[in-house]
Amino acid sequence: MTCPLYIARNGHRTWLKWHRARRRRTDPVFTASRILDAMRLGASVEVDLVVHGGGGFAVLHNLSLEEETTGQGAVRATDAATLRGLHLRDNTGRVLPDRVMLLEDLCALLRHEPPHPDALLQLDFKEDMAALDSGIIMGLGAAVGALGPHMILSGGDLAAVTALGDAAPGLRIGYDPCHGGSLQGLRETGDFAGWIGAALDTAPRAEMIYLAHEIIMAADDAGSDLIGLVHAAGRRVDAYTIQRVTPESLALVRRLVALKADQITTDDPEGLCAAMTE
Repeated sequence: MTCPLYIARNGHRTWLKWHRARRRRTDPVFTASRILDAMRLGASVEVDLVVHGGGGFAVLHNLSLEEETTGQGAVRATDAATLRGLHLRDNTGRVLPDRVMLLEDLCALLRHEPPHPDALLQLDFKEDMAALDSGIIMGLGAAVGALGPHMILSGGDLAAVTALGDAAPGLRIGYDPCHGGSLQGLRETGDFAGWIGAALDTAPRAEMIYLAHEIIMAADDAGSDLIGLVHAAGRRVDAYTIQRVTPESLALVRRLVALKADQITTDDPEGLCAAMTE
């Protein structure tokens, strides 16, 4: 099996981002071994960050513990030592030997095993500025340290992303403007070009713009090339999220590749890469 890193078409590479650190759809999320595997191979891989009760970040998606871990209650009410003692659950709820990681734990692993030069770890902050204080912000900078060039911090709250990025020199920045009723509003106004132009102006430091594939396709159907507009501004586009490999999703991926998406977020990079190769 070829490593599921990217799809190459007509001289352009569309990278396949390992959503929640999954190589295959059946993989559990956020396991250290899979993250290290991805970074060793030179993949683009994503993990989520939420604030915990010790004033730092846990590598989890949800704000509560029950679904992803053996814990209970809010992540924000749980201290670092307790979190480190919890085990992750797989997609069926089965308890895994893998434990919950904090951001500093993950960064320590990456320092011990330096990433491939092409590897990029997306830190997707799932909360907003209200969840942060100066100590939490500075803590991210201390955790990331010299790993910044191998990481890109993203989120939908630009104030939070900017504050956190300022604390970690070298950390790359991304921005997701697709929140609330964006798609419905755009279908009503049809002003896709104005919308993406405003997003680019709002986030001048963001090198990657994360766009829901539904918005990209709606714009394309309306004759507006959002990816081309982002490229014209010197930025890159991540189209998210392809959850399953189906005839319908493959047709969508072919359209995204033809539009020269720089990256596609998927829960099944290996399956998608194999299907596109076939």
